[in-house]
Amino acid sequence: MADGFATRSIHAGRLPLPAEAPLATPIWQTSTFVFDDAEHYAHTLRQPREGYVYTRYENPTTAALEATVADLEGAAEGMATASGMGAIATVLLSLASSGDHVVAQRDLYGGSYSLLAHTAPRFGVEVSFVDAGDPAAVRAALRPTTRAIYAETIANPTMTVADLPALAEVAAAADVPLVVDNTVATPYLCRPIEHGAAVVVHSATKYLGGHSDVVGGVALFAEPERHDTAWRTMIELGASPDPFAAWLVLRGVKTLSLRMRAHGANARQLAELLDAHPKVARVYWPGLPGHPTAGLAGKLLDGGPGMLSFDLEGGREAGRRFIEATRVAKLAASLGSVETLVSHPASTTHRQFSPDALAAAGIGEGMVRVSVGLEDGADLAEDFTRALEVA
Repeated sequence: MADGFATRSIHAGRLPLPAEAPLATPIWQTSTFVFDDAEHYAHTLRQPREGYVYTRYENPTTAALEATVADLEGAAEGMATASGMGAIATVLLSLASSGDHVVAQRDLYGGSYSLLAHTAPRFGVEVSFVDAGDPAAVRAALRPTTRAIYAETIANPTMTVADLPALAEVAAAADVPLVVDNTVATPYLCRPIEHGAAVVVHSATKYLGGHSDVVGGVALFAEPERHDTAWRTMIELGASPDPFAAWLVLRGVKTLSLRMRAHGANARQLAELLDAHPKVARVYWPGLPGHPTAGLAGKLLDGGPGMLSFDLEGGREAGRRFIEATRVAKLAASLGSVETLVSHPASTTHRQFSPDALAAAGIGEGMVRVSVGLEDGADLAEDFTRALEVA
C-alpha cells in the first residue's frame, strides 16, 4: 500500500549521501540526526566525537570549523559557540564555580570586563583585575581558590601585547590554566598555546569570519579533558552555534592569511600618518617603535595587527567629531571586517567601565579605536586626514 500524501511530502525526498566528496564543506542545516538503534543513540549522546545526535550537541559543519581552527591554533580540540562571549562565558564557567577566584587582565574588551566584574560575582566567583604586564602583580593576586588567569594577546583597545610566556610561567607554577583571548591577533599572528596557554578563545565574528555577516565564537584547548568539561557546560548553557553561522566562519577562515596581511599593511600606513599628525596626542599600535610593548610584539607576533587606537588632543568632543566625520571608515560596532570601522571606546565598547576603571585601563576620553579594513590605503589616508581637520 502506498504511503499517503502527507507522509510522502515529509519522507520521499531522502537520498543517500553521494560517493563523491564535496570540495566545499556542506551546510548540515538540521536540528537532529536519525538512528537505527537505541544503543547507538545513547552511546553517541555520551561521546560527541563519535557521531551526531542533535545540533545543540554537535554538527558536522560545526565540527569542521572546530577542527580547522584547532589545527591553526595548535590545539588538541576545538569548540564552536554562538558568539565570542558565549565562548568566554562557557570556558570560565567550566573552570570556576561559587567560591572560586579568577585573576584577569585589567584592560580587557568591555564585554569580557562586564562578564567578570558584574556577572561572575552573581555566580559566587571573585575576580581580581591586575596589570597583566607585571607578572609579579599577577603572582601576588593568586589565591588558593584561583582557577584561571585570563588575558588578551592584544588588548582591546590599548593594543598592549601580553607577555604570554611570563603569564604562562606564573600559571604553571600555580597549577592554574592560562586562558587567552586571541581575537585581535588571530592564529595568523600568534598562537598562544605555543607560549603556554591552556585555552584560547575567539570572537569568530571578527577576523575569522571577516565579513560583517556572522556572529560566532570558538574555544581551543591544549588538553582534551578541558574541552570535554567545557563542551558539557556549553550544552547546558545552550551556547551552541547554528550550522550556517559555522559555515560562514569556516568560509572566512580560508582567506584569513590574505586578509591579515592586508589589514596589517593598511594599519601600518595609518599608524605612521597619525603618529606624525599634530592633532594626535598618542598612537596605540604595537608595530610602532614607541609603543610600550613593541619589543614583545616583535617576539610574539608574526606581523602587525589590523587594529589601532589613538588619542586626540581635544578629548571626548574631538573624538566624537572625528568618528562622525569619516566617509570611508564607518561608525559601527565590532572589528575585524573588510570595512574600516571607527568607534569611541569610552562611550561605546567600554561604556561598562567607570571613569576610574577607564583610567586604570589606559582608555582616554578622546581615544578613537580603528579596525582597519581592506580599502585602498590612499583612500583611508585621505579620509583620516580630512576627519582630523574637522576634529
